[in-house]
Amino acid sequence: MSFEEAVDKVKNLNQTPSDSNLLELYAHFKQATVGDVNTAKPGFLDFKAKAKWEAWNSKKGISSDEAKTKYIEIVDKLVDEIGLKA
Repeated sequence: MSFEEAVDKVKNLNQTPSDSNLLELYAHFKQATVGDVNTAKPGFLDFKAKAKWEAWNSKKGISSDEAKTKYIEIVDKLVDEIGLKA
């Protein structure tokens, strides 16, 4: 499966993945498509943005290809666990 196919499959999962899986997908997607985090850390009270920024920042230094591979692995696991919409 290609990275683009994996991105499409996430949109067709039977249910929304857990918050931790969503953060991992987000972090690997951003690392694969943008590279290392390039924005300032959000304020303390913006919990959602802060969690996303920290997840992405935790992937700092990972190559685009490596991030894409990990993203695909996570999607494969989610498809096995959750399944896709018919």
